[in-house]
Amino acid sequence: MTDRPGANTLHQPDPGVGRILERAELEGVELIRFLYVDHGGVVRGKAASRSRLAERLTSGIGHTVAMMAMNMLDQLQDVEHMGPVGEVRIVPDPSTYVTLPHAPGAAAMLSDLRLPDGSPWEACSRSFLKDAVASLAAEGYLLLAAFEPEFTLGRRLPDPSGGPDRLVPIDDSLCYAGTGFDTAHDYTIKLIRALETQGLRVEHCHPELGPGQQELSVRHAPALRAADNHVLYRETVRGVAMRMAMWASLAPKPLADQAGNGAHLHLSLWRDGTNVFGEDGDVRAWFIGGLLAHLPALTALTCGSVNSFRRLAPRRWSSAYAVYGPDNREAAVRVCSPLGELGEPNLELKPSDSSANPYLSLGAVIHAGMDGIRRKLDPGEPVTVDPDTRPGLYPRLPASLDEALDALEADETLTEALGPLRRDAFLAVKRSEAAAFAGRDASYECFQHMRVF
Repeated sequence: MTDRPGANTLHQPDPGVGRILERAELEGVELIRFLYVDHGGVVRGKAASRSRLAERLTSGIGHTVAMMAMNMLDQLQDVEHMGPVGEVRIVPDPSTYVTLPHAPGAAAMLSDLRLPDGSPWEACSRSFLKDAVASLAAEGYLLLAAFEPEFTLGRRLPDPSGGPDRLVPIDDSLCYAGTGFDTAHDYTIKLIRALETQGLRVEHCHPELGPGQQELSVRHAPALRAADNHVLYRETVRGVAMRMAMWASLAPKPLADQAGNGAHLHLSLWRDGTNVFGEDGDVRAWFIGGLLAHLPALTALTCGSVNSFRRLAPRRWSSAYAVYGPDNREAAVRVCSPLGELGEPNLELKPSDSSANPYLSLGAVIHAGMDGIRRKLDPGEPVTVDPDTRPGLYPRLPASLDEALDALEADETLTEALGPLRRDAFLAVKRSEAAAFAGRDASYECFQHMRVF
């Protein structure tokens, strides 16, 4: 899996490459991480030294094709064209260059996986989102998005009984309570400064419902930048905690008996500088119709782990029903009220968490919403009550990863959008994760997800 000498040059350097090289030298950067996200939702990558950066910006770093068939337990799956034979390049996007305040001496760039001749690789998840954005633009639209993540802050300690390590939260404060602000204050300030230094504009933060649980949101951005931001956010949340001898987990359920961590996805659709979700009720309705029509399959991509489905339960404000409604926090799709006179209406997709690959997640959401617009899908009447108070009336979301994967396999729109190689690899990886956790207890499952996400 090591890099190979003599890599082919893939493309001419970006005009800003000189500025990157100058920044790296002035800021004392020694390693530059080329990051991508695999089908298991894990952020992975390789790092180039500063002395080789100019070359690697054009050649990329060599990488085995097999890594996109690896699951979150580092178990390689048998996927055609993803074995020991074959090579791709991890090619960084120079526009995403950031120094990492939580890792002195390091910087990072978000990267594409490309074939040795420089062409896009059919299993690259970032390219999947790029293609979705391009198809959206071809119809005159721009999507702005923001992930709204939650995480649990604590310390990773050995289990006295010899079981898996435990995540012990830093506090037992109440939701939105002042003690929660104070307990996490030093960490939160370091985190905010680290995010802002990387260009992520922090919107708000607060202690959430569970012990040690925090929510900190960043400003919306065009879809690709929003997904890139979420990768940097995940890395920074964990990196800052590690530098402070703590552990932060964005796993959906790092603690089986406590509140889960979502990463609700906020969306607005724009045309010619106008938010069409505010100006055109039909387009908004059709987009919602597309989300609801594909939601069982979408859930496999937006809630991409076994652990996700511990969170998606009724009366937990995480959504368990495939319905929509105005400011309904038990609906899968919430139609959000604008904030203040300058606020813009947006949609919030609640079955979404940080164990998902954000490029696949957001790309699939675009394909689902645009299918709704093209086919003018009626979302039905909005639901203005907790759907769980009316048993049997509303459709439930999948109750397990296997159920969601069954729905994805049956969804022609999304499987066609993914393409054969990406589809086969994603399904193989996720099926293997479902099998690996089947029959294992909650402590093992929660530990593995707490460790990885």
